[in-house]
Amino acid sequence: MLLSSDQRDADAAFELDGLTLAYMGDAVYEILVRDYLLRCHRAKPGALHRMATEMVAAGAQFEAYKRIAPLLNEREQAVFTRGRNSKTSVKKQSNPIVHCHATGLEALFGYLYLAGEEERLRALFAAVVAPPEEKCT
Repeated sequence: MLLSSDQRDADAAFELDGLTLAYMGDAVYEILVRDYLLRCHRAKPGALHRMATEMVAAGAQFEAYKRIAPLLNEREQAVFTRGRNSKTSVKKQSNPIVHCHATGLEALFGYLYLAGEEERLRALFAAVVAPPEEKCT
């Protein structure tokens, strides 16, 4: 995506704390969502924005995690768990369990990006957005 291959290091990425990985993962997930929406939906920017907002909301990310959880290897699950267990501030109207799982998902996507695992990143995101028979261009 943006980092060159010599800047990517899986071990260094794995050593980052969960919230740092989630910080990066939030941006990575947003880019993947926008890319998906532009490829798969013909809509005006306002409608695309509303769709993106729904897809990146904590509840949607919680559902996304449930879809990919069976696909995760041990290291990916460890990164998710570290992100999920990070101390974050949760809005009063938010469900803390949902919020923590969303943070874990973002940490996972941040880790995969920083580790240079772009193919794996895209495969997991594809599992989030559509069954295999519904691929977009």
